[in-house]
Amino acid sequence: MRIGSLDLKSNLFLSPLAGYTNLPFRLALREVGGLDLATTDLVNARSLLEKNPKAFKLIETCSADRPLAVQLFGSVPEEMRDAAQYLESVGVSSVDINMGCPVRKVCRVGGGSAMMTELEKTARLVKGMVDAVKIPITAKMRLGWDDRNITAPDLARALEDVGVAAIFVHGRTREQGFGGTVILAGIRAVVEAVRRIPIIGNGDVTTPEAARMMIDETGCAGVSIGRGAFYNPWIFLHTRHYLETCELLPDPSFEERVRVMCRHLDLMVEVFGEAHGCRMFRKVAPWYSKRFGPANEFNKRVVQLTSKAEFHEILANYIRWREQFLDESGELRPNYRPPPLVSSFMQRESIPVPKGPVEVW
Repeated sequence: MRIGSLDLKSNLFLSPLAGYTNLPFRLALREVGGLDLATTDLVNARSLLEKNPKAFKLIETCSADRPLAVQLFGSVPEEMRDAAQYLESVGVSSVDINMGCPVRKVCRVGGGSAMMTELEKTARLVKGMVDAVKIPITAKMRLGWDDRNITAPDLARALEDVGVAAIFVHGRTREQGFGGTVILAGIRAVVEAVRRIPIIGNGDVTTPEAARMMIDETGCAGVSIGRGAFYNPWIFLHTRHYLETCELLPDPSFEERVRVMCRHLDLMVEVFGEAHGCRMFRKVAPWYSKRFGPANEFNKRVVQLTSKAEFHEILANYIRWREQFLDESGELRPNYRPPPLVSSFMQRESIPVPKGPVEVW
């Protein structure tokens, strides 16, 4: 797949998720396989220009974390332009503009979903960025502010005219947040509104079948996956295989899930230090355990995690406790197995929003 001057090996992308899509998570996913272009957590353009240490931590990367896009938010054209130029100078592969975040503190300053309400002003801001750098500029948007203001098709057309290389569309409005059903027809309307640039669909892609359905029903060129990667870090690898062969790979074993979870913690400690890395992992570990079967014994202890040694003690105790739910072959008995993941647009219950910074989204 091609986005501007960027040649990619996959049409599957990691979506930015505030507080979650940091360097350790991106590296854990890349080691599992199937992921090419990943995007950082959203970064305030002004904070980046002011050399705020927290902003620099959000864009922290390494040679194994390529290709990488940085997602910027802001509403001051000069700041967004200068931040894009800085990111180009440090080797970032592309810059994504956040026009989809529904969080109040982002919209209040004219960023995120608020950018979808003033098309001409937004197009001018984006043109300034496109003209200032050689790397691709992309945009992430929602369908609109609410059901009465579906502006994504018009905005996509306007952004294409000023040189945006691709558009990522979350199939919900700002008003929906992460609730309700992803509207595939809304994504399709954006695909039909542009002439040549790729449109990437997003929202509740939790399985390879959901990715195929989104592509088939909307005509989008690829899909971007966020929360689905927390349930299933193998989703990129399995989806690429399914799109190429129509064959579904088996779910990873409990032991493989535990291995990747432990590796994720190791990376958190490497990047953030043991104390802070373990505190951050308190909100990550329960996402892994959602596919473990009964896990209350694990969850109630891991949310108070303070060290790697404590984590391995918690894990060892949990593995012993979990044995009571296994059959003679060591597999979970049928009544204790987690239900299959099904996306909201596939007529079943949608996935919950993770606790933490995005719970108000």
